Amino acid sequence: MSPVETQPVAPVWNEIHLRLAVKAAGIALWSWNVDTDRLTMDDIGYRLWGLETEDEVSFEDLSERIHPADRDRVRTAFTATRGIVGPYEIDFRIMISDDIHWVSARGRGDDEGIVGRVMFGVFLDVTGRKRAEEAHELLAGEMSHRVKNLIAIAGALASMTSKSTASTEDMARELTQRLAALGRAHDLVRPRAGEPQTSALLGDLLSVLLTPYDATGAFQGRVRVAVPRLTIGETAATNLALVLHELATNSVKYGALSSDTGLLDVSSQLQDEVVEIVWIERGGPPVCRPSPTRGFGSGLLDRILKHQFSGAAEYDWDVEGLTVTLRIPRDRLSV
Repeated sequence: MSPVETQPVAPVWNEIHLRLAVKAAGIALWSWNVDTDRLTMDDIGYRLWGLETEDEVSFEDLSERIHPADRDRVRTAFTATRGIVGPYEIDFRIMISDDIHWVSARGRGDDEGIVGRVMFGVFLDVTGRKRAEEAHELLAGEMSHRVKNLIAIAGALASMTSKSTASTEDMARELTQRLAALGRAHDLVRPRAGEPQTSALLGDLLSVLLTPYDATGAFQGRVRVAVPRLTIGETAATNLALVLHELATNSVKYGALSSDTGLLDVSSQLQDEVVEIVWIERGGPPVCRPSPTRGFGSGLLDRILKHQFSGAAEYDWDVEGLTVTLRIPRDRLSV
């Protein structure tokens, strides 16, 4: 006799299997009585909304937990779902105490699947995805801003180099050297995959970042750096490079480094475990206090100082030149 060939048996999905799958996926089930406005949810739904399971809940009750900026939009969208043909999806924020979470409500409109005046759907906690999207948007904004700044710096360096060189060959050589210095600054602070935590000296970071701006005017030595020997960690070096990049960019656009005879002095001192970095510009165009509306660059600078360093910046808009004092706790420079 030949062996009996057996065919694989398809699994039989029962209610228990479906509930286990729904629970594993973190899906909250809900039903909505369109006449009484009463909502019924499973345990996952109650936890998602920060409610007790014995509470009777209406759509109006849930609305009070929706972020004020999203509330009207969600109310309108839910009311309109009965007129939508096919599936719908609504993403919105909810407030649980002081925490903000993102919820995605999904179902089918046009009364499809309605049973005895009750509609059914699911809630999904999409907080992780939304935060990742926000982080990507911020990163894209920062990268776009940095690219624009680099283009502006390259253009300004090209313009200033053309004024201080006698031939196109000299201009090409000097401009290439300055752009290469910007590249070295990037390499100094760029994290490298698979390598241990690294550190750099504050003086090295300042010198490498500011070297491209020296000798771009009528004489060399227009950028002077005098700081004590301080070691900074990889993360701190990256963040400080962004801060110095913003200051240098603004100086090239509007300050001392926009003038052939402008001077920049950068010094530092340690006082009561706080590192003070003083940025002094002189010899440039007359300084005017900027408008209260802050641009992306200024906002980025202040955000890095506050959130990454627990520090602050103080600005002195003297007509003869800008002075910026950065105050950063020493221990925040070591990470």
